[in-house]
Amino acid sequence: MKERAVRDSVLVRVIKQALPYLRQHRRQVMVIKLGGELAGNPDALRSLAEDISLLLHVGVRLVVVHGGGPQATEVSKRLGLTPTMVEGRRVTDEQTLDVAKMVFAGKINTDILSALRAQGVRAVGLSGVDADIVSAARRKPTEMRDEATGETKLVDGSLLLLLMENGYVPVLASLGADSEGEILNINADTVASVIAQDLRAGKLISLTAVPGVLKDKDDPTTMIPLLTTAQARALLEGGTVGGGMRPKIKAVVEAVEGGVRRGHILSGLTHGSILLELFTREGSGTLIVGEHEAAEAAADAAANLAATASAEHAGRLPAAQRASGRPALPNFGSST
Repeated sequence: MKERAVRDSVLVRVIKQALPYLRQHRRQVMVIKLGGELAGNPDALRSLAEDISLLLHVGVRLVVVHGGGPQATEVSKRLGLTPTMVEGRRVTDEQTLDVAKMVFAGKINTDILSALRAQGVRAVGLSGVDADIVSAARRKPTEMRDEATGETKLVDGSLLLLLMENGYVPVLASLGADSEGEILNINADTVASVIAQDLRAGKLISLTAVPGVLKDKDDPTTMIPLLTTAQARALLEGGTVGGGMRPKIKAVVEAVEGGVRRGHILSGLTHGSILLELFTREGSGTLIVGEHEAAEAAADAAANLAATASAEHAGRLPAAQRASGRPALPNFGSST
């Protein structure tokens, strides 16, 4: 009986802690980006679909953007093609583009739709080519062949808004096209960032295979819970992060600087990671915000902790509080 009382008390505390976030996130637009390493993992995909279903039921409007690097690499190798990466981005020639079209807009998009349907989510599969969602231009050539890699020039999110207003979840493959109708492969982190900015999203959530931004890429315990955009740029310039994490951080920073309130980088392999990130004070990954937002979040967190301590001292449950972010800024980078 005592154990049940303790369990119920903990449950009530958790629900009360989630209440301000539920109010804050209702009707917000959020963009979720996932890569092929997650889309190809049935367990991770099922967990993500469950999180998305719950978010829809509490009134959050969602767009999912995906790439498919590992799957494209696998298919390329089967066809005798050798993939080339530069700073975590795929160099795309015409043959590689054919693979991207098959994999991104085909298998991966359909697999995500299937997982969402299993959770009762009405999802619509798209690519940036549909309805001129992503207009792009060919990137400047590198020393290697880079014939079909694009960079975004213009975004039109009107179809995405129409779908969300009618209860659908757009699932967008990271392809775009230029004014001549030539299809181009675009880095999925970039697509998610520009889509989030165009939709004036409250959050851009980038799912990875690691807990968040790590000081030491080989040590998950070095995850950084909070970064300002200035600190994140300092990490990029200092060479602390590399590989596929670089475009993720860069895309999230650009989204926040472009008007998205908060950016998040977290593990898509941890069950419920999005829910923990959105509905608890501690979060589950790395939060990236502007300087003003970081100071405000820290102040709210300190006030909430003080209110909780006061309530516990008085022997009662704390009242519902304001939604807050991480409790403090890390002491490194360019925060001074």
